[in-house]
Amino acid sequence: NDTGAGKHWSDNEVRALINIWSDEKIQQMLEGATRNKEIFEEIARRLMKRGIDRDWKQCRTKYKNLKYEYRALQKENDHLGNPRRKMRFYDEVDSILRRQPLGPSSWGCESSSLLSGTKNFSDEIK
Repeated sequence: NDTGAGKHWSDNEVRALINIWSDEKIQQMLEGATRNKEIFEEIARRLMKRGIDRDWKQCRTKYKNLKYEYRALQKENDHLGNPRRKMRFYDEVDSILRRQPLGPSSWGCESSSLLSGTKNFSDEIK
């Protein structure tokens, strides 16, 4: 029974996760939540609506990994003074964690036609 736990996340899957994570309601729910299984179940449901099959544990792990990598990079860059390296989706995670709205320009998509709006990736994922 393959749970897909080790299945690599595609860029589109990560973008969809980040997009859902950027939703104000999700952010409010995550803020200060210690028991967050229900929140990640909601995120997994929203991903499923976009055709992405990930369970809540995979969503939570990816979320935690993105935050960890971002924070480690922030610490490294603060210590070294200038950015030596950058992670994928740095700008998107940065704007969420700094509570700035995500705009189409922050997604680094070659074609703006991929984005019908800043909160909808369903067209891109089909």
